Amino acid sequence: MQRKIRVNVTAQKSPLKSLEFATLKVKDAVCDRFRDQLGGRPDVDRAAPDVRIHVFLQEAKGVLYLDTSGEALFKRGWRMDIAEAPLRENLAAGIILLSGWKFDQPLLDPMCGGGTLLSEAAAMARGRAPGAKRSFGFENLSNFSPTQWQEIKNEKRGAAVEPRLYGSDNDPEALKVARRNLAAAGVERWVKLEQADVLERSAPEPAGVLVANPPYGERIGSAEELAAFYPKLGDALKKKFAGWNCFFFTADRRMEKLIRLQAARRTPLYNGALECRLYEYRIVAGSNR
Repeated sequence: MQRKIRVNVTAQKSPLKSLEFATLKVKDAVCDRFRDQLGGRPDVDRAAPDVRIHVFLQEAKGVLYLDTSGEALFKRGWRMDIAEAPLRENLAAGIILLSGWKFDQPLLDPMCGGGTLLSEAAAMARGRAPGAKRSFGFENLSNFSPTQWQEIKNEKRGAAVEPRLYGSDNDPEALKVARRNLAAAGVERWVKLEQADVLERSAPEPAGVLVANPPYGERIGSAEELAAFYPKLGDALKKKFAGWNCFFFTADRRMEKLIRLQAARRTPLYNGALECRLYEYRIVAGSNR
């Protein structure tokens, strides 16, 4: 099968004046080599190539890389629909790990949006490798062995647990997206979804882990709305989530003060270039002092 290629060139202190010209020369050299060795030149497709070739130029040398990943590795291959302001899948997985959630504990995302945190948590509990449902760049190379790759994907990653996962959102459209994404990830049977406002819903079990990515004003939620929301959120947690460890991932640094709870831990994280925090609140009955 004829594969389509794309060449990307980046440089640091390179004396070459035109990266576009360098890209063209590399592309021609690769295509000429294929023509000489195999009798035909590969097609070039900048939008959806089968094989990506990367070149990094420095002051006195250049390095040629063959991209074996393909699409960015944070893309797991299950996301069918995108809710507003979605988390990247790898960031969601990292947040779940940082929460210390044990697979036999209940886990709740009360602002679940498209279900990214829930999908990643379910995949972990079921022992599924990240990216098991996606394709990779190396699958388009001539030495790729589909049989061997399938054997690797079928290898067990520890005992699969039947997790108790709960999700809710006050937006019915977001819940539709979450259901489609959970089904595409093959984990919908382990997640109980319902429409509910985070300020009004109750804890699904006496104790567990709550993990959420609330709106923080970059793409959704105005500063005034969020300033009024945080104190109400703190009150709701104290009234309805005693016995739970609650984690909130946000770029809004006002949350820590306005929620009126003492954070047990603050973990710096980045959402792209945006500096964020993962706040942990251990909710106890009565006073939180």
